[in-house]
Parts: sequence; C-alpha cells; structure tokens
Amino acid sequence: MRLLVTRALTPSVEARVAEEFDTTFRNGAAPMTADEARAALADYDGLLVTLGDKLSAEAFAGQPRARMVANFGVGYNHIDVAAARVAGVTVSNTPGAVTDATADIALTLILMSARRASAGERYLRSGVWTGWTPTQFLGHHVTGKRVGIIGLGRIGKAIARRCHYGFGMEVVFHNHSAIADPGLPARQLTMDEVLATADFVVLAVPATPQTRHLIGAVEIAKMQPHAHLINIARGDIIDEPALIAAMQAGVIAGAGLDVYEHEPHVPEALRVLDNVTLLPHLGTAALEVRDAMGLMALDNLIAFRDGTRPPNAL
Repeated sequence: MRLLVTRALTPSVEARVAEEFDTTFRNGAAPMTADEARAALADYDGLLVTLGDKLSAEAFAGQPRARMVANFGVGYNHIDVAAARVAGVTVSNTPGAVTDATADIALTLILMSARRASAGERYLRSGVWTGWTPTQFLGHHVTGKRVGIIGLGRIGKAIARRCHYGFGMEVVFHNHSAIADPGLPARQLTMDEVLATADFVVLAVPATPQTRHLIGAVEIAKMQPHAHLINIARGDIIDEPALIAAMQAGVIAGAGLDVYEHEPHVPEALRVLDNVTLLPHLGTAALEVRDAMGLMALDNLIAFRDGTRPPNAL
C-alpha cells in the first residue's frame, strides 16, 4: 500500500509508519494545495493528512486511486467526508488522544486572558517596565467565577472538570442535546443564558456548517462587559471581523484564541489588540499527544490495509 504523509510527524511515528507502508514523506509545514490534493488522491492508495490539507469534493471527483484518508486530528472539517464516501474512500480521525491537551490549553487561555499575561509579557519584553505598581495590568480573578462551556463533549467535559475541581468555578453549559449527567456539578442552560451569565465563555463545539459563525456581534453583545471569550475549537466558529470590532470597542474584557478563521492568517487588527491573547494553534502541541495521534492514525491505516474497519472510521 503506497502511502503519502503530508506533514512532518514526530520521529517515532514516522519510523513506525515507514515500517508498515511504502511511504512517501512530503514533510514541510505548508498544507497541500488543491492541485497537490487531487494528484495525491490519484497517485497513492492512502493519505495521512492533517489540518489545512483541504480535500474538497473536487479533489475526490472521478475515480481516485486512494481508498483511505487517515486524518491526524479529531476535527475533519477540511475533508469533504460526504464526497469521499461517494468516491468509496474511507476517512478516519483521532478522537480521544487530544482531549487532555486541548483542555489544558483552554485553561491556559482562561488564565492568560483573565490576568492579562500576554499584554504583561509584551510590556516587559519591550524594555519599558519600571517596576511593580498597585494598579498595573489589573485583571480578573478566575477562582470561584462562573465558566460557561458551549459544547459539552469529551473536551468540554475535560475543561469543566479542570475549572470546577481545580479552580472552584461554577460550571454552566450549553449543548445541542440534553446531557442528563455531565459527570460533575454543572447546569445546562440555553446559549443565551450562558452568554449572559458566564464570566468566561469557552467554545468547544465541532466545526460544522451549523456552527460556522455561531458567535458573532449579536452573541458577543449578550456577554457581560467583564467577561472573556475563549476559543479552542475551530476558528470559523467566531465571526472574526465581528470579534475584532467588539474587542476594539471594549464590549467584553478579553478574548483568548488558539484557532483562527483563516489560518495561518491572523489579521493585523487582531494581533495588535492588548485585550486579546493569541496562541499559534497549540491545543495538541505536547509530544506525548502528537505521538498518540500519529499512532492512532497509523492504527486506522493498518486496519484498513488488513481488511477490517478502522477503529475511528467516520
């Protein structure tokens, strides 16, 4: 089975993949272009792709040689799964492996945004800090506050546990379906109620056509002026221009983002805001996690090659 790996993976994963398949390592940091995607599906039996490697309906048109696409990541909105299914191509992802690392980044952003850590670090690095003063970079307490989580799946629940048991936070959440037992003290509310009452609103929903621009100017305006908006899900869940306008106007106190609507492009207007904390999509950037993701993708590929259903087939 001829396999194309589109990005550089951790050394241990690349060694395992090379043992199992006739592998071409494309490497590099840039995602495949549309032309590369079409050519890859035509030339290889399987692909191991990740975020940014857009596999559109057009890429699956005709009769591609590839029968399997293993996605390195839990989110797969860059792959037209319906078109893949029509073309007879199996698609898999890597759920579970990313849960704890992504939840940790959510807490990182909550703390950084609340305590203005990003703005403080930039100020210190600029060389103009003259020492401690009582009113410098005043932020907000996290302990004991109310966190509102939009989307209480695996990652949402992991965030909730950290907030409640680690920081004594009250947890409220909105989910598209009712959750009888969230596994910890938490109340399910409407999205409007979460937005209006939470001190920290955390987005943990999957990227789907239904969640695109779920948070726009109207939704941000419903939040409390002292509240913070945190996004560790996918960038297009927030209407980015609406967020920029709201942050420029001081509609809410802060925002913490690990994902962006048009990655890797981050608008200059967003980058210059001191009330916005920005991370370069670090959600799963822990060595143990990236190893686990790669090995999970490999397990999916091996199962397909050996004639069984991949454990994480979509």
